[in-house]
Amino acid sequence: MNKILILTAVAAIMLAPTPQFAQSKRKKNKKTEAAVTPPAEKKSESTIKEYSKVITKDAISDKGLFTVHKVDKKYYFEIPNILLNKDMLLVSRFSKLPSNLGGGYVNAGSETNEQLIVWQRFQDKILIKLKSYKSIANDSLPISISVKSNNYEPTLFAFDIAAFSKDSANTVIDVTKFYSTDVKSISGLSSAMRETYKVKGLDDSRSFINAMRSFPMNIEVVQDFTYNASKPPVLEDSETISIQMNQSMILLPEQLMQPRLADSRVGWFTISQFDYGSDELKSDSKTYIRRWRLEPKDPEAYARGELVEPVKPIVYYLDPATPEKLRKYIKMGIEEWQKPFEGAGFKNAIIAKDAPTKEEDPDFSPEDIRYSVIRYVASTTRNAVGPSVTDPRTGEIIESDVIWYHNHLRSYRNRYLLETGAANPSARTLHTSDEEMGDMMRMVIAHEVGHALGFPHNMGASCAYETESYRNGAFTQKNGIAASIMDYARFNYIAQPGDKNIRFIRQMGAYDHYAVNWGYRVIPNSKSPQAESTTLDKWILAKTGDPMYKFGKQSSSFDPTSQTEDIGDNSMKASTYGLKNLQFVAAHLSEWTSDVTNNYEDLDELYKEMLDVWSRYVGHVVTNVGGVHENLQKPNQKGNVYEIVPKAQQQQAMQWLQDNAFNSPTWLVNVSTLKNIDYAGYTELFRNLQARHLNNVLSFGRIGRLMDAEIMGTTNYKALDLLRDMRKGIWKEAVTGTNVVIYRRNLQRAYIERMNYLMTEEIKSDKSEGYYNVSQSDLRSLVRGELNVLKGMLVIAKSKALNTETKYHYEDSIKRIELILNPK
Repeated sequence: MNKILILTAVAAIMLAPTPQFAQSKRKKNKKTEAAVTPPAEKKSESTIKEYSKVITKDAISDKGLFTVHKVDKKYYFEIPNILLNKDMLLVSRFSKLPSNLGGGYVNAGSETNEQLIVWQRFQDKILIKLKSYKSIANDSLPISISVKSNNYEPTLFAFDIAAFSKDSANTVIDVTKFYSTDVKSISGLSSAMRETYKVKGLDDSRSFINAMRSFPMNIEVVQDFTYNASKPPVLEDSETISIQMNQSMILLPEQLMQPRLADSRVGWFTISQFDYGSDELKSDSKTYIRRWRLEPKDPEAYARGELVEPVKPIVYYLDPATPEKLRKYIKMGIEEWQKPFEGAGFKNAIIAKDAPTKEEDPDFSPEDIRYSVIRYVASTTRNAVGPSVTDPRTGEIIESDVIWYHNHLRSYRNRYLLETGAANPSARTLHTSDEEMGDMMRMVIAHEVGHALGFPHNMGASCAYETESYRNGAFTQKNGIAASIMDYARFNYIAQPGDKNIRFIRQMGAYDHYAVNWGYRVIPNSKSPQAESTTLDKWILAKTGDPMYKFGKQSSSFDPTSQTEDIGDNSMKASTYGLKNLQFVAAHLSEWTSDVTNNYEDLDELYKEMLDVWSRYVGHVVTNVGGVHENLQKPNQKGNVYEIVPKAQQQQAMQWLQDNAFNSPTWLVNVSTLKNIDYAGYTELFRNLQARHLNNVLSFGRIGRLMDAEIMGTTNYKALDLLRDMRKGIWKEAVTGTNVVIYRRNLQRAYIERMNYLMTEEIKSDKSEGYYNVSQSDLRSLVRGELNVLKGMLVIAKSKALNTETKYHYEDSIKRIELILNPK
């Protein structure tokens, strides 16, 4: 990894031919290239000095992409003119920052901005121009003039030319001001942060350039910035925020990677462009997948079907801060993807390495854009993320940093206990074994690396397996708990006590192998993205109808088969098993926690998380009501893209909710536990949970979908069916003549408040809430009708009330309904 000067090699790369597909991009403009060469006549350039007067003998120089000079307290770039007008990425990251900046999800290594730039000569200045490939057209077409005129690129910064090299091949500029002042697009502090922390401005006396290094293809700059702020995230009395930023600038390849057209039936992160040179009668939208450039070392052997190593493998380095005992599991998580890549024809496509020591490579830095790193962050945040840096011209992933937060394993220990403890004796402890925790970490790392390889969440993968199969040991050992590691399916909460040889922790699935092959396999003799389409489509059609290879979008919140944190193909059956297990855990929670530790901290933490688990299981069932199945497909496939969930399934879900979500939670509200962790708020704790799901069922969007269902067929579950079933279930005591306990009284008042909301509010958000004008729809008349029916029920029930609390409750409810129906 020793640094070498390869400017001549860079120049050779710049002259390399581009593939045919890239001809729609902007071609070289000879007039522009000629203009960047400094004129021989310099008489009018009074501010431009001789090279030796600017870059003196005292200069400390660092050669690389640009030569970086430090002269006293000033920094200079000496830019080869052949690199003017060449595409580069400017990536801004935090290198060091105060705790809790940005609310806990911002950390050392977090990217704050990613901008495509070009360095451009204009008269006696060098400009940094921000460039976009959102709108393109071949320069040979007349419309390219309009594309340029209507997509004028902003100037990020302007520098006076300080000098030219003796041979006039390089231009020298002073970059001190650019890197030492508050240039907001690279500062790291967003507008929201500046407002939250009441940032007044940069303190020049406490801000400086820490280091500036030049490498063959990139330049790395470290800045120390101190801001005056009235409300900093820590040490408020200091009225100070100090951060360290790393600015990476990397030359993008002149030889573009051939992009691959995206297909919604296979999940990928994407980039999009509008091609105004298209023969279509409009700008042609092109969407490409985001992926690493993998090319076989031996194309002929690859074409014969042999496993071949890539020219440049994907390499991840472990953060030197990573605890020793976790390193092997992180490496295993990275290299979990080797098998799927072998399915795409590549051997050793992805490799995990320890970071080099200072002795091995003094230049190594996790912020250096040449290196992809698994960052280990000392933070109380419980999460992990897998972002990446992408070439916006083609979707080529240049680099990625997977970020692991130190406390994240705590979440997995807790959920392992709560979700599997009933059927899994090894989970019934606060000290889960290193092997089991390592297995969990390995799979979380694999999941985040999957994001960094280009894969979004596939929330349909957990519905690929029949619910009963999760109780089959042989099946779970072979298939895990989802068809993809990219689903939010973490543990097998369906398996019951007595089930044998169960795998409880997720693992890679068949979809992961399929998606890697679809996106990364090189298709011989396909010289353009369009030429690949037929083959790619055949691969998808070959898997049609097999739920193992279905992609479910995370944004499809209306589809019960594309939910987060669920497993199994039947939500009601899976959640019934889950609640049965949770009831066992609730009865033993003190035994596994406070009885062992002799304090209540873990009991308190796990009890509150147990309520969240209960809520998740309920939420999975709610989605079936007013649900719509989304089947991503094309016209040459059978069936419709959107199909309403069958009426019987929705009725089953409604009955399940009445029996499990809206009944009194006698086992969940564990009095013996509550008396040791809080002095009050017992009923409110559960009222809030029940009201959340009641409001979710009675939402504008759900009712709107059910009103749409009415015109789709007479056998569908309708909005009136939903409102009637809710009224009958929530107010069943009014019919049976039984007392209403405090939990149910709270829930019934929440019902009235929600009906008032439906009567008086309008849709304020986007399509997730609905597609319709509420006041001109059936909604208000349906709600008014149900409230009138309920009022009549309560008038009769009040006279038959068995205790005073129930009688008063009914009287109060009648008054509340009257105020809704007659607000004046």
